[in-house]
Amino acid sequence: MRYLVNSAAILAVACWMVNAAHAAPRAVVDCFEGVLSPQESWTDTQIDPVGWSGDCSAACCGDSCSDAGCCGSTVSGCGAACGCACSPCSLDNCGLLGQGYLTYDACAEGCVLPEMLLGCFACPTEGCFDEFISPMTNPAYFEDPRNVSELRAIFLQHKVPLTAGGGDIQLYALQVRAKLTDRLSLIATRDGYAVSTNPLIDDGWADVDVGLKYALMRDAANQRLLSAGVTYTLPVGSQRTLQDRGDGVFNLFLTGGTEILGCGHWVSAFGGLLPVDQDANSSFVYWSNHFDYQVRRGWYAVTEFNWFHYAQDGAGQLGLPIDGGDLFNLGSAGIEGQNIVTGAIGMKYKPNKKTEVGVAWEVPLTDRRYVLDNRLTVDLILRY
Repeated sequence: MRYLVNSAAILAVACWMVNAAHAAPRAVVDCFEGVLSPQESWTDTQIDPVGWSGDCSAACCGDSCSDAGCCGSTVSGCGAACGCACSPCSLDNCGLLGQGYLTYDACAEGCVLPEMLLGCFACPTEGCFDEFISPMTNPAYFEDPRNVSELRAIFLQHKVPLTAGGGDIQLYALQVRAKLTDRLSLIATRDGYAVSTNPLIDDGWADVDVGLKYALMRDAANQRLLSAGVTYTLPVGSQRTLQDRGDGVFNLFLTGGTEILGCGHWVSAFGGLLPVDQDANSSFVYWSNHFDYQVRRGWYAVTEFNWFHYAQDGAGQLGLPIDGGDLFNLGSAGIEGQNIVTGAIGMKYKPNKKTEVGVAWEVPLTDRRYVLDNRLTVDLILRY
């Protein structure tokens, strides 16, 4: 694990040195343009019917979809007019108590950190689907269908049922996504460090998932998209944290999304896990669904549902009658054919097109719980 961390750190420092010399200097506060009270010259408090970029200048509007800063754009329907004419959503947001706080800044440049760390090999995030937000639950497998370059910090407060030993697990993780071409992305969807009070799971490092995602279909005019991808779990985590089991697991998935009801979105992902060592790890399929609706400009109400179906169990090397859902693949015996469904509600706030802050509360909807009693998920996304 430490060799991967050291290599990633060296790459990050190299990217930072290259891009720091070229990126325009921006203050830390730029990461959260829209959160703080705007300048007196910034008077926008309302969105008009043509879309989120309706308050922008023509140049800003045109840049929102062109991807001209890097790899060009070959996506059908993604042109200068897209950012200003795709959405019928029309909402007000005058800020907290009408004071201009917690609004939305459509023309914000965003945080410079992702550009400094990813800009030497990644393209800027595609701009024709800026009104979408990323899913929150099932974080290792529920993939955003968009082609994005981003850093996503995640905190999980996970309560374990008494039937699985009780206690709590806190996970601190950082996902990385890098848009390599108009259609291909490099994704790193699992890593981090877990702190546990559960008697079966000790503190330690998580396994690492890396892979590729490819855009199969992009319909910017109708706000529909579909992508496919594959990730591989590198068994490099801490065995005391019930990681580093077997020879890795492949995850094959389809993920898509569409705009609904003018100001809402539906994102859905279906996939399956194929372990290299079928004795050490279980095989399951999952179907995750995300629904959101923009209730105020930049503010979204969110609900999500996840279904896990265990297609093949393992050899039960740990002697446990339960498995670990999206966080722990325990390879337990006697779980073939079993199902778990979870549901979540939450909120997301986008101060600008390149920043998302979200919180979600998740509970099982089935009597079978395995290791999940409830979970609080908090994330912060900074895009390039």
